[in-house]
Amino acid sequence: MKEKELRQIIKRGESETVEFKESFSIEVAISLSAFANTVGGIVLVGVSDKGKIAGITVAKDSTVQWVNEIKQKSEPIMVPDLEIVDVEGRKIALFSIKECPIKPVSVQGRYYKRVAASNQRMSLSEISALYLKTFNVSWDYHLDPTLSLDAISLEKVRAVMEQRMRLRSIPEGDDPVRFLQKYELLRDGQLTKAAYLLFVREISPLTGVQVGRFKSSTKIIDSLTVQTDLFSEVDLILGFIRKHLMTEYVITGKARREERYDYPEEALREIVLNMIVHRDYQDPGDSIVKIFDDRIEFFNPGKLLDGLTVEHLLSDDYTPRSRNKLINLIFKEAALVEKYGSGIRRILNACRSHAGVTASFEAIQHGFRVTVRKTPVAETRGSVAEKSSEKSSEKSSEKSSEKILALIAQRPAITTKELSDLLGISPRAVEKQIANLKIRGILHRIGPDKGGRWEVVDGAGS
Repeated sequence: MKEKELRQIIKRGESETVEFKESFSIEVAISLSAFANTVGGIVLVGVSDKGKIAGITVAKDSTVQWVNEIKQKSEPIMVPDLEIVDVEGRKIALFSIKECPIKPVSVQGRYYKRVAASNQRMSLSEISALYLKTFNVSWDYHLDPTLSLDAISLEKVRAVMEQRMRLRSIPEGDDPVRFLQKYELLRDGQLTKAAYLLFVREISPLTGVQVGRFKSSTKIIDSLTVQTDLFSEVDLILGFIRKHLMTEYVITGKARREERYDYPEEALREIVLNMIVHRDYQDPGDSIVKIFDDRIEFFNPGKLLDGLTVEHLLSDDYTPRSRNKLINLIFKEAALVEKYGSGIRRILNACRSHAGVTASFEAIQHGFRVTVRKTPVAETRGSVAEKSSEKSSEKSSEKSSEKILALIAQRPAITTKELSDLLGISPRAVEKQIANLKIRGILHRIGPDKGGRWEVVDGAGS
């Protein structure tokens, strides 16, 4: 490398592919292994962390000793290129290495990866995933010699086959075992880990999902633990969520109001499917769904793969890679997963088309979290009413009536004070609106003032 080119590299500083060391030590081998496990890189020995050129002393046999030490302490053996370059009258050793085709590479039994401008120890799951990636397989493809066909339900296999035939019009035959063999879920008489997760007969400790309805961060009013096959888990989780969603009525000007959930079903289904399909099942933690008054949080064990970031996901500028190839394939064959890498876009589009709902994505701790959030109900109803706004006091009163009806439809036992707080108008004004709605036959009270409830009469007064 020419001196001018090397100066430019030093000026730019340390990065994902460049590391500075003042002298040769085991740290040089560690940096090279981190580069070998990611995208390759160079280590400049004789340069301080801040880019000051100090230079090193190079004896006659120094280069041979350095390379031999790196070879002896790495597994698989690393053989970096080494070049001595003169810069400002000082010697700099330039070690370079390409991404290793067989990964992961260790130094003294420890594994490292390059993240930004630093080396980080790899977790056990990261080591395993990198090893599997080397051989172009995923964890769920591996056989489990401890399992027999008795561990799974062939009726569950048959149900997926029938769904595939019904939705995709693809004839499959009537033999679940041949289906398992065709998709390599069953090989040499042994089940893969994917087959077990997809079709487990009863309870599976590997597929735990905790779902809860929270009134606060510590107060749970309803909960569900799911530990079964992955297809059933999707339906069970979505069923629990729907049970705790509020139904809203959208005033459109038509004879009948349109009914919908306060969150878009398409987005919720896509989030749950992604959670089940892309989860890291080697992680001992459970997936968690928390339903609050104003949001739903979905947490999944498993970091984003291959240096993928939330920014990449949101920009839609990335190449998708599945953590669980076989699981992903079977869900796709069952017409539950449409296209690789399009889930985030579908979630965002569904939320944008559903007034007052947003979605956010976070890489946190050892996993990934998606949060769908709704704006306060009064604000949402207000924005709907404003579409047909008129500036007269009569129209303003009509808007308040519509908001009251929508809130009562969601919470029949709601009090006058709660309506007042949500709508931002006085209790007296709420009482006046309710009295008017009762006169028009749109609203009916069942039971006493305390302990009773409201009933919205469909079609009345239209």
